[in-house]
Amino acid sequence: MTDAIDRAERMIADALPDGPDGPSGPALAAALRDSGLSAECLTLAHHPRDPLVLLDALQRVGGANLSAGRLFEGHVNAVKLLMLHGGPTAPVAQGALYGIWGADGPDPARIEGSVIRGQKLFASGADVLDHMIVTVRSDAGLHLLMFARDQLDGRLFPGEWDMSGMKATASGRCDLDGLAVAEAVTLGAPDAYLTEPHFHGGVWRYAAVQLGAMRRLTALTADQLRARGQQDAPLQAMRLHRMITACETARLWLAQAACRIERPAATAADAQTAILARLRTTDEAVALLANMDQALGAASFATAHPADRIRRDLGLYLRQAGPDALALSSVDRILADPDLHRRWIG
Repeated sequence: MTDAIDRAERMIADALPDGPDGPSGPALAAALRDSGLSAECLTLAHHPRDPLVLLDALQRVGGANLSAGRLFEGHVNAVKLLMLHGGPTAPVAQGALYGIWGADGPDPARIEGSVIRGQKLFASGADVLDHMIVTVRSDAGLHLLMFARDQLDGRLFPGEWDMSGMKATASGRCDLDGLAVAEAVTLGAPDAYLTEPHFHGGVWRYAAVQLGAMRRLTALTADQLRARGQQDAPLQAMRLHRMITACETARLWLAQAACRIERPAATAADAQTAILARLRTTDEAVALLANMDQALGAASFATAHPADRIRRDLGLYLRQAGPDALALSSVDRILADPDLHRRWIG
């Protein structure tokens, strides 16, 4: 396992800048497959023997490249769903790359009779995934439907991803309109996807990817301050100190969440640990970015500077899945549940 993580981290970091903003999605996906890390998710994604190994894998891939981390986290999420709901896993062992697409736009994905209507947005890895799990609504609830890449030929539009960050994820649009429900592999019963602690409980995983970027930016800042001879300047030392403690605060929260959520005995209430860890990571990352900008100054905004792409990628990634709504709903649940109230408030 650790060998695959080491190989993936090295191969992603060494990937050639063949895209408009560094390594492209296909290059990053190839590193995940060729390193063996995508196949290792059969033992890593669901109830790993040591959840901290999964935390380490997510943060190290994210530290090497945030777009690769997003693709890898989506693969972990999808493989976990396969294992939870009895889906076919043989392609995983062969290195196939999976993802899950849940975001709807103006034309939400839905089932009408025997046909799917609508589209999915923010379809990360639209140019590289082998299998895609999509969420689709019906009167019965929320369904998980899985398609192979060739079934969506002509329906994927990665080129529509026109954002300043996370460019290599090619998180474009997927047009499902007119597909027969019978063509898909159905995973679980309606609304099974929403079962805790596996729904909100999974948010710690993409925060772990973000932690990798935080640690990478801290290392870059430390290296540049030393190169400038500024490491002993009081204000600069203070900024670097804050970045170091931001990373460690996030790591401690995420380690707690990983160990709570990824154990076989995890309960629905444990999802709050993951939500709080994800929100704490966001706050620490925002503070870290501010301290980095002050420490490195205008030079780090040059497009050739190693911090520039990571800053743009992380700034966008932190907005995923509506952190404000997540915080409000978490507070409501903690206040309403006596056990959660005792655990988190006293």
